[in-house]
Parts: sequence; C-alpha cells; structure tokens
Amino acid sequence: MKILAFESSARTASVALCDGAELISQYYQNCGLTHSRTLLPMAEDMLKNLGLSVSDIDLLAVARGPGSFTGVRIGVSVIKGLAWAAEKPVCGVSTLGAMAWNGAAAPEGSLICCAMDARRNQFYNALFEMRDGIPFRLCEDRAIGAEKLVEDIENIKKTVFIVGDGAGLCYNALNKCEVRVILAPEPLRYQSAWGVCMAAQREKAETVHELLPVYLRLSQAERERQERVFGR
Repeated sequence: MKILAFESSARTASVALCDGAELISQYYQNCGLTHSRTLLPMAEDMLKNLGLSVSDIDLLAVARGPGSFTGVRIGVSVIKGLAWAAEKPVCGVSTLGAMAWNGAAAPEGSLICCAMDARRNQFYNALFEMRDGIPFRLCEDRAIGAEKLVEDIENIKKTVFIVGDGAGLCYNALNKCEVRVILAPEPLRYQSAWGVCMAAQREKAETVHELLPVYLRLSQAERERQERVFGR
C-alpha cells in the first residue's frame, strides 16, 4: 500500500512516500518558511521525481495534532484538498504517535518520551514503550508541565529516549532524576512524515469529512478572548 504522508505540526515540514514499511522517498525542510508555501510544492516535486501522481497513491496521511495551530490546519487542509480531488481515503494520526517511531533506534524496552514545546511552560507529551521495534502507547496525548512529566517518569526503571522539538527542555528536566536519559540525535529528534506513514498503517482510514485537527488546548486568540470576556 502506497501512503503519501504530510507533517507540518511544528517548525519543520516533511512529506514522505512509503510502500508498506519501505520508505521510498522523504522531503524534509527546517528552514523556517511558512508551511503554506512549502508543503504542497514539496509533495508535487517528490511525486514528479518518482514519476507518480496522487492517483497512484492508496492512502493520504497527516499528523492531525497536537502541535502548532496554524501548522496542523495547513497539513489537514492540504490532504483534504488532495483527497477530495482524487477521491482517496485519508488517515489522521497523532503527531506524538508518529514521533514515537523515531524511538525505533532506542534499545528494546526503552521508554519513548515524546515532547513538543507547547509554550506557556508546558509540553505536548505522550509516553510509549518500544517492543520488537514498535512503539506501544502508555498514555493518551496530553498538555502537561515539566513537574508533572518528571513525576510520571522518575520512578520508572527504564532507559528514557526523548524525541521532539521540546526534547532539549525535557532532557534538562529529566536529567536531574535518577534515570538513564538519552536525547535523540538531531536527525531522529524532530517530527517526520515517515513516522506519519508508519503510524497510519496501524490506524483506520477515514473520509475527508471525518478528518479533523486535534489541538488539546485553546488557541492563543481563544484564550485571550476568554480572558477579556470572563476576566481570567
């Protein structure tokens, strides 16, 4: 099954094509340009170089959040447009669930800590355990502070492998605990469309109408509106 996947939930952007578990191609950028300028051209260039079109794809997948509100919306909108025009099924996966596949490089049985910088002294976080090269989820996606994250991990007697754009901040917090902490090397640290492909193979396909972004928190504009209206 050919899966075309998009990842735009944070500063980096990537597009990947997998055929089953085999990575055929991946286009990755960390240049700070707006994803609305880069994401679709990246996909078009990649498919052109492969001699393929969207009609050759079996499934379109995307990281549906949590993450940057703008980035998540762009990714979801792009694959909705492509899927609508080509009449293809789609699959939205957790950004954190896709990130966990970077932990395939970690020792067997390691705890994979996915940490995105959610600002306001919080992380978007989920914990996984690597079993036979596959990340198994231990908790739901959540927005939590560093103290809560340290509390959840410090008594776990496992190697902790940290991935995500918040990995550096998370590493500094966890390194004070009596646990073995590994900061993923930079090429494995950030979100990637390859992880979206891998996660999508274990999720159910859905229709364009069913695909919705997942934010976990209100946007800054919504929070500011609440503060004006309710004074909090």
